Amino acid sequence: MTASADALRTARRRDASMTLLVEAQERPLDPGYAEAAARRRALEERGVRPERGGRAAVLLTVTALVLGLVTTAGVAVLRRPAGAATQARALLERQIETRSAEVTARSARVAELGGEIQGLQGELLASQDPALAQVVTADAVAAAAVPVAGPGLRVVLTDGAGAADGSDPEAAVQDDDLQLVVNGLWAAGAEAVAVNGQRLTGTAAVRSAGSAILVDLVPLVGPYRVEAVGAAGSLEVELARSGAGDHLAALRSLWGIGVDVAQVDRLELPAGGGTRLRVADLPEGIDPVTGQAVAASSTGAPREPGAPGDGDGTPDGGADEGGGDG
Repeated sequence: MTASADALRTARRRDASMTLLVEAQERPLDPGYAEAAARRRALEERGVRPERGGRAAVLLTVTALVLGLVTTAGVAVLRRPAGAATQARALLERQIETRSAEVTARSARVAELGGEIQGLQGELLASQDPALAQVVTADAVAAAAVPVAGPGLRVVLTDGAGAADGSDPEAAVQDDDLQLVVNGLWAAGAEAVAVNGQRLTGTAAVRSAGSAILVDLVPLVGPYRVEAVGAAGSLEVELARSGAGDHLAALRSLWGIGVDVAQVDRLELPAGGGTRLRVADLPEGIDPVTGQAVAASSTGAPREPGAPGDGDGTPDGGADEGGGDG
């Protein structure tokens, strides 16, 4: 038993445990490939030239070319806009350009005519009623109906370091900050105020929409420049004494918001958007043609007995319309 076991152990191959490597080394070709190669050699030995592979290669090449052409044509058709769509788009673009040019030209014409009207009104009022002309001029400035130029104060607010990447939202300038600065400048005696070139009127509002700040419904981006026309020195002192000055100091020290206050020799603020007249009522006792006050008796509407100013309840304080003794 021992001799036979030794003989069997001797007859076993030393690389028997590496069957996969032995198979890959001794028979590198799959049996099917080997058989196909043997048939090919047999045909060549008999003088028969196999042509099947050549036809298959040609057919494969032709098929690949056809598929490539079809794919390229399909992509080109899909990427190419339709003719009608291209024409419609070109027409819309031309219309937009034309209408935009018309709006620009008409806006310039409106501004020109508005300047002429204001000039004529000023000349007429100055010649007939200088006091009224001064009142109208002051009201036009207060209503932001005309541009204003003169010395003033400029306050610039810049977002802090953490506002850009969103790490510190409190470091961004808020609409409340601009409201406090604007109100502080009005209280300090400013004649006109604008934020980033947007003139503030009696109906303009500083508010926020999401992360954007709107001034009179116009979105603004930082840095925020608040300019006020008036006595620059007085504006700066009064602003610093007010609650707005304390708020600006807190913005600078607590949240790192940039605050720059500077006196400017000359500021130019544009006119505001203007106020659209929607409803107008004529006061009682005013002639609609001449605009002058008329006598109460000429209006054709007798007063009720006991109306203010009538001692005996008759029109015009005591005289009877008929003049008789009643």
